Amino acid sequence: MDIFEAIALTQDRLVEEGASMGELLGYFRNRISPVLVGEREWDRILERARQLPITMGAQPFGFELPLHTSRPEADFGVSLASGNRSGDFFEERARSDETDETARAVSRLFREMEAPDSPLRAIVGRKMMLEYDIGSASGGRNSLPGMFLRPNERTLHGGAGLRNDVGIVVDALVSCVGWERNAAERENAERVYLAQPEDTRLDSFGVFPSRSRTIRLAVMGFNTQGEMSAFLENLDWPGQISTVEAVISRFKERANIVRTGANIDVQADGLGPTLGLTLVVKQRYTDESRVWIDGLTDWHPMLEALSHEDFVVGEKIKALAGWASKPTTLFARTGRFVMLSGIHHVKLVISGNRLNEAKAYVYMVLSGAPLS
Repeated sequence: MDIFEAIALTQDRLVEEGASMGELLGYFRNRISPVLVGEREWDRILERARQLPITMGAQPFGFELPLHTSRPEADFGVSLASGNRSGDFFEERARSDETDETARAVSRLFREMEAPDSPLRAIVGRKMMLEYDIGSASGGRNSLPGMFLRPNERTLHGGAGLRNDVGIVVDALVSCVGWERNAAERENAERVYLAQPEDTRLDSFGVFPSRSRTIRLAVMGFNTQGEMSAFLENLDWPGQISTVEAVISRFKERANIVRTGANIDVQADGLGPTLGLTLVVKQRYTDESRVWIDGLTDWHPMLEALSHEDFVVGEKIKALAGWASKPTTLFARTGRFVMLSGIHHVKLVISGNRLNEAKAYVYMVLSGAPLS
């Protein structure tokens, strides 16, 4: 049974267990520390999750947890794909409710993915991710989520001559949320790709339609601090590269950092001054297709390194240390499910030429497929 069949089977079983992600999350409250997500914050997440189908539990879902504030807040993320039950939910919503802007945006993107010989599908496949601003929301609770695509079908390695692929993905995201295409914005995104070293990859693309317009690019796989510095210098990144070097250096003194990644904000007039850093303590995955499966001890060195930063909340680090666990067997009305949970990545955020934020991205996912 391949991964798509396993997801479909799990979704079929989940619809027998309930209707919404709110119902599913309700079962997991005792697994999530109130230090990370408080009761009021949890209620806000459930309010959003009740508007989403329970079938989303068959693909990774989880939380963005700010480690730099004592407030126990979180944003909520989910995955879906064209052609499965979760994707069909949004397609139906787009047909039945013309006011549902999120469903309309998802439906536009799916139409492009499902077009004959779709260039977009050849790059990213049929999957996408949504990130709902909940803890970080500054406006109304019904704002559009961030939308992300990953090149799952064709890896966008630096130096591979895939500049046009970058433009295709950018144009698709921009169009799906109703923005006018902007040649300068697309050119700047392509410029980020062209500046990548050969052994890096453009790992994801994101837009945030409820925030100021920007394209978020995640570039992963820098082997050395020098590669990162040269990359930022070649791009004329407007922040202080010496600050980035200092952050990487002090974390290397605390842990065996083997690779780094950068989140770059692309705009029509250039690059934004905020930079996200992802530090990989060791190669976490032996198979790149299994990006949601972590080793159980991989994150302890990184969390220990984080604990030395004055702005990081120590209680949250302690609570986060227990998130990753062995596969857990759960028993429900329709039988046995296996739940996986872990830390996907930690992002350090440099803005105003200083490191002042750290965010953990944690996930959960259920499988109701027979164990092999």
